[in-house]
Amino acid sequence: MTDTARLDALESRIAHQDRMIEELNETITAQWKDIDRLKREIERLSDRVSSTEAAIGPEGGDEPPPPHW
Repeated sequence: MTDTARLDALESRIAHQDRMIEELNETITAQWKDIDRLKREIERLSDRVSSTEAAIGPEGGDEPPPPHW
C-alpha cells in the first residue's frame, strides 16, 4: 500500500469517526433533554400527590370495610 493510499484510508476513517462522534453527541444531548423533562414531570407529579395527601388528611385512608366483608 502506498503512502498516498494509506493517507486516504486514514482520512476516510477520521471523517467517519468524526461523523459518528457528532451523531453520538446529538443522541446524548437529546437524552439529557428527555431526562431533564422527565425529572421536572416527576417533581410536578410528586407535588400533586403531596398536596392531594394533605387535602385528604391523615384519616382519609382509614375507611371501614365495605358491607360485604
